[in-house]
Amino acid sequence: MAEVVMTRLYELMIVLYALSIVLYFTDYLYKNIKFRRVAFWFVSTVWVLQNVFLLLFIIQTKRFPILSLYEGVFFYAWLLTTLSIVLHCIARVDLPVVLLNFLSFIFVTIHLFAPQSSEQIVGESLVSEMLFIHISFAITSYAAFSVAFVFSLLYLVLYRILKQKKLNHLWSRLPNLQQMLKWMNLSTLVGIPLFIISIVLGLEWAFVSLEGVSILDVKIIGSFIVSCLYLIAFLLHRKGALLGSTYAIVHLYLFLLVVINFFLGSKLSSFHLWV
Repeated sequence: MAEVVMTRLYELMIVLYALSIVLYFTDYLYKNIKFRRVAFWFVSTVWVLQNVFLLLFIIQTKRFPILSLYEGVFFYAWLLTTLSIVLHCIARVDLPVVLLNFLSFIFVTIHLFAPQSSEQIVGESLVSEMLFIHISFAITSYAAFSVAFVFSLLYLVLYRILKQKKLNHLWSRLPNLQQMLKWMNLSTLVGIPLFIISIVLGLEWAFVSLEGVSILDVKIIGSFIVSCLYLIAFLLHRKGALLGSTYAIVHLYLFLLVVINFFLGSKLSSFHLWV
């Protein structure tokens, strides 16, 4: 009975999320502040429900839900929802909030329809605080890179519109180029150290807890390359060697590498258990 109730609540959450995205888009197109307010409260309700699910899982399993891909997808979606609320309240940006919520909605629905394994991916004997921190930091860095991806995408859109002199009332509600660049840098500045720390902790945990781990593993090499490229791009931008639309395009490709490294790297890895 309890499982049926939880399933219905999750389905309600998805419906509210879908309605909020529709209302956000309607507000963006027709500038109706009432729609925006209702959409925000719907997203806030979704966020509360997500917290309830997290709390119930913690009470039931006595651990945080990040030890499998199924659990990690939900945690990632929760982070994106949280960031969208923060951006709505602090930055007062419209379309970036919509895109973040849309991205979160995709992963919330993936979590609903994905098959849930009855077995825990990581054995009890291999679980440690280091592993929890490693995974938590990795997913949080992915969320930060997602924010940078959204703002870099919108940066390129606005840059193209301004260059073609086709700015109208619809695109005038976007943050200016300087603001989007600021958020790109801020989210990258958060994501890079979190990702590097996650790699270091993951290596330490793997070498201590597992046998036969090679430094030449696909996942290790891929993560190292991604972190170095993000760091190089950020430093080049700080030095003035990578600016404007070129910097935004680099961010798009870097996020694509993050996605490839996550899915393909995890599948090809000889030791990575979080798949």
